[in-house]
Amino acid sequence: MDKKDQKRLAERDKIFRGTLLLNAKVFGLVLGLLAGLIIFIATNWLVIKGGRHVGPHLQLLSQYFIGYRVTFLGSFIGFAYGFALGTLSGAFIGWIYNRIVRFRL
Repeated sequence: MDKKDQKRLAERDKIFRGTLLLNAKVFGLVLGLLAGLIIFIATNWLVIKGGRHVGPHLQLLSQYFIGYRVTFLGSFIGFAYGFALGTLSGAFIGWIYNRIVRFRL
């Protein structure tokens, strides 16, 4: 193998290592936004839908999210909790993933 081939392999190895790592902060932010929006949209969907008992299953989130109710105001509280929980979970998942990738390389 000549020097050009070794250089190409070294460059490919650098690119490979760089693409495997996640930015844990960005992953956390994206997961937080997704979780918050899912709770926000689901709550408002049920509020608009209406009915005799609005969202009994979604109402169970109030056991974990203090102040959350299946109301329009509750959708904002649920968004905040979903965003916080999703951001922390995403950052933790990204951090663990990066640790495993660095260990395997």
